[in-house]
Amino acid sequence: MLLLALDTATPAVTVALHDGERVLAESRQVDARRHGELLLPAVDRVLAEAGVKLDAVTDLVVGVGPGPYTGLRVGLVTAASFGAALGIPVHGLCSLDGLAHAAALDTPFVVATDARRKEVYWARYDADGRRLTEPAVDRPADLAEQVAGVPAVGAGALLYDAVFTGVRRDGPEHQSGAALASAAVRALAAGEELLPPRPLYLRRPDAQVPANYKVVTPR
Repeated sequence: MLLLALDTATPAVTVALHDGERVLAESRQVDARRHGELLLPAVDRVLAEAGVKLDAVTDLVVGVGPGPYTGLRVGLVTAASFGAALGIPVHGLCSLDGLAHAAALDTPFVVATDARRKEVYWARYDADGRRLTEPAVDRPADLAEQVAGVPAVGAGALLYDAVFTGVRRDGPEHQSGAALASAAVRALAAGEELLPPRPLYLRRPDAQVPANYKVVTPR
């Protein structure tokens, strides 16, 4: 197995290559405005560092979010394009699960990323890093009773540490391609079915047809 992992659901543009036993190479750059510009050069760097060509890759895993529309689509479209060109499977994985894998905590915990608009994307995990709840988007204040004192990792927990009072400042802040790849390899080895490579959106789109919109057709 040579599994290439991509994730652009957070401000981190991250790529990693995993051979089924270990991570061979990883790239991560944090820049919320340059996902499209940074991703393909990152893939080239990772493959060059590992000393392999793209056509040697046997599997792809891509973070499906939750995340902002534009950045998230960059990784998904790139993974789909590689998969179609190479004729290999493309797996999806919740981006919060990658952060949970990187956290490596031995107690139940929460992962929260910055959803902007004064909200967070978040989910609960057990002591083995397995997700217990569906990903959600909420205002931090609405979660205060649920997350107070609970160990928490991620940029959302750091940003709203008055609510996520158990935030682990030594934990992962942004996504890691290496963690995403490792989580995918573990799941595949256990025979688990991963997600389809489709975006996990938890909000309605900003652009909507006005409620009083009238269609004008020529007679």
